[in-house]
Amino acid sequence: MEDIWIKKWNERYGEEDYAYGETPNVFFEEKIKELKTGKILLPAEGEGRNAVFAAKLGWSVFAFDQSEEGKKKAMKLAKKNGVTIDYQVGDLGAVNFPQEEFDVIGLIYAHFPANLKSAYHKILDGYLKKGGFVVFEAFSKNNLTYRAKNEKIGGPRDLDSLFSIEEIKADFSNYEILQLEEKEVELGEGLYHNGKGSVIRFVGKKK
Repeated sequence: MEDIWIKKWNERYGEEDYAYGETPNVFFEEKIKELKTGKILLPAEGEGRNAVFAAKLGWSVFAFDQSEEGKKKAMKLAKKNGVTIDYQVGDLGAVNFPQEEFDVIGLIYAHFPANLKSAYHKILDGYLKKGGFVVFEAFSKNNLTYRAKNEKIGGPRDLDSLFSIEEIKADFSNYEILQLEEKEVELGEGLYHNGKGSVIRFVGKKK
């Protein structure tokens, strides 16, 4: 299963064009501008659009993904924009960061395998300082209805890999909720996020 997962993302990121574009996710851009710069961790960062944007704002950026091709594209984008990012390749079990190291964790369409996503959120929580922030946007379970009408919106096809407000509350129960909503959005992100979809947006501050 893991090999199939890695193969899928290496094929997608191995294409010439940037799968989700070169500009940051709109919600991530909006929220990261509101926060004081520091150290940020971006799991499942793919081709680096959000990492590079954060670095341009002055953040010290750490990212990882399972895809070697994703890293190649991210480093190319960083060079193009004159910034540096620390990018590791491997899954969450293979990368190690100090506990309570980061000021922000950005989870932008970080759709981990369904059987691992809650456990991964708990591990990532350990890397965040008390008083630090999680900025999260990913497809909701209701996105399957949108995907049935328009494949171009993208997102996982299986319900369990998608998110609900209840799951986010459970996974981040030790957070002050600053924003948590399910929302219909219009996405225009590269080749694979296009059209109307349903997302969960969450900003939480670790207690």
